[in-house]
Amino acid sequence: MSPNLARDIPLVQDHDPVQGRNGGNEGAEPRIIVFPGLKAVHRNLSIPALIETAVLRGEGILTARGALNVLGGKYTGRSPGDKFIVDEPGVHDEIWWGPVNAPFDPERFGRLYHRLLGYLQKCEAFVFDGFVGADPDYRMPIRVVNELAWQNAFAHQLFIRPSPQELEHFSPEFTIISAPGFKAIPEIDGTRSEAFIILSFEKRLIIIGGTRYAGEIKKSVFTAMNLILPRKGVLSMHCSANVGAGDDVALFFGLSGTGKTSLSADPERRLIGDDEHGWSDKGIFNLEGGCYAKCIRLSKEHEPQIWEALRFGAILENVVVDPATREPDFDSDRLTENTRAAYPVDFIPNSVTNGVAGHPNVIVFLTADAFGVLPPIAKLDIDQAMYHFLLGYTSKLAGTERGITEPQATFSPCFGAPFLPLPPARYANILGEKIRKHNVKVYLVNTGWTGGPYGVGRRISIKHTRAMIRAALGGKLDQVEFRRDPVFKVMVPETCPDVPNYLLNPRETWQAPEAYDRQARELARRFASAFRKLTGVPESIAAAGPEIQE
Repeated sequence: MSPNLARDIPLVQDHDPVQGRNGGNEGAEPRIIVFPGLKAVHRNLSIPALIETAVLRGEGILTARGALNVLGGKYTGRSPGDKFIVDEPGVHDEIWWGPVNAPFDPERFGRLYHRLLGYLQKCEAFVFDGFVGADPDYRMPIRVVNELAWQNAFAHQLFIRPSPQELEHFSPEFTIISAPGFKAIPEIDGTRSEAFIILSFEKRLIIIGGTRYAGEIKKSVFTAMNLILPRKGVLSMHCSANVGAGDDVALFFGLSGTGKTSLSADPERRLIGDDEHGWSDKGIFNLEGGCYAKCIRLSKEHEPQIWEALRFGAILENVVVDPATREPDFDSDRLTENTRAAYPVDFIPNSVTNGVAGHPNVIVFLTADAFGVLPPIAKLDIDQAMYHFLLGYTSKLAGTERGITEPQATFSPCFGAPFLPLPPARYANILGEKIRKHNVKVYLVNTGWTGGPYGVGRRISIKHTRAMIRAALGGKLDQVEFRRDPVFKVMVPETCPDVPNYLLNPRETWQAPEAYDRQARELARRFASAFRKLTGVPESIAAAGPEIQE
């Protein structure tokens, strides 16, 4: 196999800039790196330099407040059907093979990688060196090589930026190469389409081609960490996290679009991170250095912290922008429902910039229930927590993946199946141990529909969801009465501050209670059917599921 472009070939540097927290250079020119026989490769350019380059190259435009807006073309969301893991001896017996983790032949990977290197011979490339994992004991140095300047800016803002001293002797453990202009040939390469996302744990390499969607970069790295960290006894989690004034930590699990980013960006609490975390024996740590928020229908009124973060240095994907005023139209889904914004975590006021905190006090499982039958908030015991974590019920929201145009009920173990290289029980066992050891309270919160299913009912307002979560985190629900839901067996509060009582009982929000009962039974049956597909689960956890009443 050819040498690794970004890891094995020596770099020749012209200048050594002093790089600040947001990537600014202080008194030095940007570093230019030359690979022998290749065009110039720009390594660790500042954010201003990368954005300037992106604009000059026609990759994007600046909006009125300074954020860079880029268009993704055909791929405006993740393409899970185009993701593969190379079937190598070192991981073969560990991987959760199946639709999520499709095997890729090592020899074909070598040939595809060789062709990718040949393509890059013609390109001017951009390199970012940084880290994944805020805890120094578990962080991993990575190198991201991009064909597009804006994607390198994305990597700069989403991953953890090293100090100048750390860059002096930097050696990556994993390399990610993203070349959207290089398209696979399925008949030759063994891919399913022109796009591909392929991880090789043996080569410590990720190659991405045929797609401009930047989310593939961050999620492929997350997939790698989801194998690396559990091997060290650390739980890797698809969740956001924040901390209160009393150093109380909260975790928010949920798939894209369920509210992880919006609900964790609370002005009354400090944001640790919005999407990916590890939980070690010491506590919680962010895997990233930035946030990647959905911004469809974003408003200053409901999400002020995210709104203010979309300034110079932020990167918008596929947002409709007025060509004259350059004002973004966050309400428009003309290009995609999955409009996105990437920005460093310190763009959020009062964030936890070192990315570490103690053990969580509260865990929140977020689900967007398209059936409209789950209560907006419910308390779970340990077995129920394990049941809902393993099940990972939600509705895929429009635009998050290609081909999804309206919410679809789905089950994603650990609220992140697309990113799990290991069987779900591996992660669930670690989570259960930590919940017991640290006496963590667990709540299930429905951010989906009430008063009827999707198309009939309405989405639960973020105002009420915020009120319920604040009550749970602040201990206010410890003092109220609970009732047992007759179908789902979870404990539902009778009252909650700043929330109408009727909203807490979803059956009361439906015009026809009998229709609610039918929908609840149908969802309960789907729960049972999905759970039967899981293996290695104790009977006590299986028994924590809903009561199926015919």
